[in-house]
Amino acid sequence: MSQGSAPEVTTTRGRLRGVMQEGLAVFRGVPYAAAPEGPRRFRAPEPAEAWEGVRDATTLGAAAPQPPRQGVASIFAGAFSAGDLPVSEDCLNLNVWTPGLDDARRPVMVWVHGGGFRTGTGASPMYDGATLARRGDVVVVTFNYRLGPVGFLYAEELGGANFGLLDQVAALQWVQDEVRAFGGDPDNVTIFGESAGGKSVETLLGTPAARGLFHRAIVQSSHDPPMGVEQATGATSQFLAEVGLTQPDAERLRAMPLNDLIAAQVRLAEAAMAAGAGGVLGAGASFGPVVDGDVLPAHPREATAAGSAADVTLLIGTNLDESRLFGAAAPGMADMDRPAALARIAATLTAGDEARAAATYEAYRAAREQRGDRHAPVDVWFAVQTDRTFRYPSILVAEGQAQHQPATYMYLFTQPSPLYEGVLGSCHALEIPFVFGTNRGELLPLTGKGDAVEALATAMQDAWIAFARTGDPNHGGLPLWPAFTDRRRATMVLGSQQDVAYGPLEAERQAMAEVFPPLR
Repeated sequence: MSQGSAPEVTTTRGRLRGVMQEGLAVFRGVPYAAAPEGPRRFRAPEPAEAWEGVRDATTLGAAAPQPPRQGVASIFAGAFSAGDLPVSEDCLNLNVWTPGLDDARRPVMVWVHGGGFRTGTGASPMYDGATLARRGDVVVVTFNYRLGPVGFLYAEELGGANFGLLDQVAALQWVQDEVRAFGGDPDNVTIFGESAGGKSVETLLGTPAARGLFHRAIVQSSHDPPMGVEQATGATSQFLAEVGLTQPDAERLRAMPLNDLIAAQVRLAEAAMAAGAGGVLGAGASFGPVVDGDVLPAHPREATAAGSAADVTLLIGTNLDESRLFGAAAPGMADMDRPAALARIAATLTAGDEARAAATYEAYRAAREQRGDRHAPVDVWFAVQTDRTFRYPSILVAEGQAQHQPATYMYLFTQPSPLYEGVLGSCHALEIPFVFGTNRGELLPLTGKGDAVEALATAMQDAWIAFARTGDPNHGGLPLWPAFTDRRRATMVLGSQQDVAYGPLEAERQAMAEVFPPLR
């Protein structure tokens, strides 16, 4: 490929014309499934229609239907929103970065975006795949999937749920069918994602329809939302009432204007927020994958522990201060006192048991004080909430997978953000620009700059690339990274310095094990 030529590739649906960018062939807005609108709304995705001639693939496709994102999204330059992209039900499209349209059979890295299953797009500038593709000689794919009620409304009258999850499976099937034409190896596919994207990757480990479509998995900051039918049915009932229905009516739901569906979602989110029921990922996050007994037969943690993905190598981890993104800048948060912190812990973790809440609080406070970490009530609260929502559930996944797959690795990201005078710490989503090499430009205030930042970004990119290539994240720029076992708990600490810790924050892990709720 010459730098000045427009690259073209032939897929099973038709021919595409992309654009050359600094030695990479880039294809944008490529349909991987038919538009799920009209009679296709609330149905499993169907194959994209073929086209004649050469289809332009130089501009980004529409984002999935979603409400406008506010609040934390501004910190990340729109990473958790559609940004300036149009929003349409014709959203099942993907983007490809490749170093060559040849027979090199490069490793393929497929990114699943976050956004709480209610916002986001694979086309966010934070997820630009150019640096990874160029640095690692890999093919990078990002894609959209249906969100919110359009993607995850649960009702037997609609044929179940999990339409957005089935979109993800369809995107992975597209990779199997087409990526060889883009210079990729369909027999070496890594899926990776963060937040709802990390939860998606975790869920795909237990999704029968996804078996064989990927070979390695990287789970970044997965969380622990309710996934049971009971909770999903409740969310559906609230949504139906909000759109004026007393029971599921597939025909009427498919005929409703899209804006009416999104407006109902926004109203429910606002009501949940006002009632204090939004949770750490924000109000309105009640739509997501459902353990429906069909598409998803069991909770992902149960499925993984039972060996559902025994042949898949796994890299999993979280950030030290995940929950600070969702509340560090809230009015009055810095003034939280011990009774307020205890009340929050009792409400979110110990089912109102004040004695257990106090014991949990004290265990976290004492551990932080012993290490010399900040241990004011607000610091203890954020640590508890981070572990309850992100770190401890991820440890359980690692424990389950390590029983079947020795190539299971764990990390803890500790690099703090300088933004807002450091109040965010190593917050949720901060690791993403380090992984993608997008830690410059508009994201510079978030990540900071300097030799240590660049060294960390390089080390993380090379680890993710090495894992995608071989299933092992070790490379010359890191200390030896041992596999995770529930006995030694080897964890690579990724911060201003990189080193291996055995059972980091172990006192907190043990305290959380005493109160962590059962599967929901």
